[in-house]
Amino acid sequence: MSDAENMVAEIEALGEKLGQAKASITRRFIGQPRVVELTLTALLCGGHGLLIGLPGLGKTRLVETLSTVMGLDGNRVQFTPDLMPADILGSEVLDTAADGSRVFRFLPGPIFCQLLMADEINRASPRTQSALLQAMQEKTVTVAGEDRPLGTPFHVLATQNPIEQEGTYPLPEAQLDRFLVQIDVAYPDRETERDILIATTGEAEAQAVPVFSGGELLAAQRLLRRMPVGDSVVEMILDLVRAFRPDAPDASQQVRDTVAWGPGPRASQALMLAVRAKALLDGRLAPSAEDVVDMARPVLTHRMALNFAARARGDSLVNLIETTAAGLSRRAAA
Repeated sequence: MSDAENMVAEIEALGEKLGQAKASITRRFIGQPRVVELTLTALLCGGHGLLIGLPGLGKTRLVETLSTVMGLDGNRVQFTPDLMPADILGSEVLDTAADGSRVFRFLPGPIFCQLLMADEINRASPRTQSALLQAMQEKTVTVAGEDRPLGTPFHVLATQNPIEQEGTYPLPEAQLDRFLVQIDVAYPDRETERDILIATTGEAEAQAVPVFSGGELLAAQRLLRRMPVGDSVVEMILDLVRAFRPDAPDASQQVRDTVAWGPGPRASQALMLAVRAKALLDGRLAPSAEDVVDMARPVLTHRMALNFAARARGDSLVNLIETTAAGLSRRAAA
């Protein structure tokens, strides 16, 4: 069997396994297939996800279920204003041995896991938020001058409440850029909420079952990076990301009048990985231009900002991204 045939067989097998994972997740996290898809996208790409939604919409339940289904060792940290970096990373304590000698011993914090849920991450101080920066990018932390590797794989799924702003600290742009996708968790529709009521208020609840292991997820991440991407899709990714940089020579007047700062090269990398994950989750062998349009909003929204005039006018960043992506898609198809 040739290398190409081997890759096709691997992709098809992974697609089937991902279908099983989605079915297992939806036993406990009912409805909202888009949220499940984007969260799996973050894990398949080896990245992190920022879940934004009001309390009570099941964000914590989703992350706990993912930990089970994907076979990952998970921990949860509830972020509060008084949380310190050592509460996440760990610290050294002075131990006294039986012979009276004293040595420092490192007590690892909850970040030493494979899937960390950072609940209400914007409630912690910037000092504590910054403790995650090195971990999210380099998968290691430095404590007492020593680099300590984290779990393999390592992912952060953070949550934010978009309404409550009192006592919160907005994430800095550098940290937002570390999240591969922003996942908006909305209210469920009436039928979904009815299913949730029936499924979660009885004597017993459905349980998720493991589908992946940590090693299998790592193998899936490696396979994803081997997936072919056509030149037309690569060019569309570049066109889309560069279209939102207001200082670029070919930026539209609308972008110049609306955007304060645009996405950098990390956005292009994230979009390249995300469209591959979208194809995998749909059971396809390669991404398409439609995948670029579909993944533009979750990949780019948190990597851009409206300027003051645009905010005063009530302009929408989401509308700008979606209309620009759709326009590029139409031009590519013409």
